[in-house]
Parts: sequence; structure tokens; C-alpha cells
Amino acid sequence: MAAISYGLENNVFVVTGGTRGIGLTLAKMLLEQNAKVVICGRKQAGLDQAVAVLKGEGNLLALPAHIAKAEDVDSLFDQTLQTFGRLDGLVNNVGMNIITSVVDADPSLWQKIIDSNLNGTFLCSRRAGQIMREQKFGKIVSVSSLAARRSSPAMGIYGIAKAAIEMMTKVLAQELALFNIQVNAVAPTMVRTQFSQPFWSNEDLYAQIVKTIPLGRIAEPEDVAHPILFLLSAAANFITGQTVMVDGGASAI
Repeated sequence: MAAISYGLENNVFVVTGGTRGIGLTLAKMLLEQNAKVVICGRKQAGLDQAVAVLKGEGNLLALPAHIAKAEDVDSLFDQTLQTFGRLDGLVNNVGMNIITSVVDADPSLWQKIIDSNLNGTFLCSRRAGQIMREQKFGKIVSVSSLAARRSSPAMGIYGIAKAAIEMMTKVLAQELALFNIQVNAVAPTMVRTQFSQPFWSNEDLYAQIVKTIPLGRIAEPEDVAHPILFLLSAAANFITGQTVMVDGGASAI
């Protein structure tokens, strides 16, 4: 694919969970757009590995943060402003799942999945929204999932959290529209990352999965990153409150 310019030069973006998978790919592509990127993660080792891969020099800031903790989130955005002086966009990318049914889930397990996916998205969006409201500009993009719309075995709590993120996207879009802030989401089908490796690495299971996807394959991280880059760009200034399905047509059948 030829290089695509999204006009993001010198813009500042926070990408949560930017140490691997979609987040790492997105951070790399943002840096290639000459943007300034802040990634966060819970483990310093993961951050160090990401920095070695990204090689962002003065345009990259890697910070430890547990996004389900308000004090960590406040520190993340305070350090972003101290370093780069502004915030143009937030990408809520952190997500996790533990295979379980909803009925048999221990409440502590429910809380762990909800904290990582939903509460972390709320805390980051809340703080970013406050900053952007003062600036009178900004963009928030959250990563949802096809699981928000289609019940999947062992993905129930994850899907519930992602469905709530899509409603949060609509609510925030309405609240922040008057301040020139656009809030959207993308909802991919299965993506070839470490997160979903137990599914796509099994040939028989993979064959079953791709039967439900008209394009005949699962998504690559770049397939998800490009729509996010579009939503972060000026080309999407009149799009807000939407969830873009990035699913190879799976939701159409």
C-alpha cells in the first residue's frame, strides 16, 4: 500500500496500551505521520520493548500507567501536557479478556475485565475531554469490538464492556460537540494479535471464524489502525458519535 498522509504532523496523541498489538502498530504509524505520541502500559519491560521497536526519538513518550486508577490517568495526561504542551487526540486501545461465562464468573473477575475495558476508557476519556474542552478542539477514538454486537462464547463480559463503550461514545459525542470535539469508535472483528492468538493459531478454529467473514480472513493490526488515523484527522471533522465496523463484512451477514 502506498503511503497515505493523514495530515497529523506535530499533533499530539495518547495511545493507551501502546506496547503491543493494535496500539503498537498505531503508535508506529502515527510516528510515521510525524505526530508526537504518548504510549502507556502497566509494565516497564513492555514499555522498554515498545520504545526499542518504535524508535520515536523526541516524538515519543512512554509512561507507566494503570488506566483503571484515576491517579495514574491524571499523571499520564499531566506529563503529556508538560512534555508536548497540548493534546490533539486520545485513542482508548487498552482491552483484555479472561475466558469465562458470565453466569459462572466470580465478581472479582467481572470487575477486572470491566475495569480494564470500560472504566479505563471512562477515566481516560473524562480527563482528555476536560483538557480538550478548554482547548476547544480534540478527538477521542475508542476501540470496541464485533463482540459488542454479537454474543460470542467466552467473550461475554468483554462484549458487555465493549457495548457500553459504544454507548459512552455516543454520550460523549453529544456532550462535547459544542466544543469542537469529535468522539468515535472502531469495532474490529478478530485481529491477528497476541490477544487473540489462542483463536487464530488453531487451524480448525480459524477456518470456522473466517467462514463468518465475507472477506475471508481476520483483520491485521494495520486494517484497524488506518480507520483510527482517519478518525483522528481533519477529514473526519464532521463525524461524531459513530462506531465504524472494521470487520470484513461480518456484521453485514
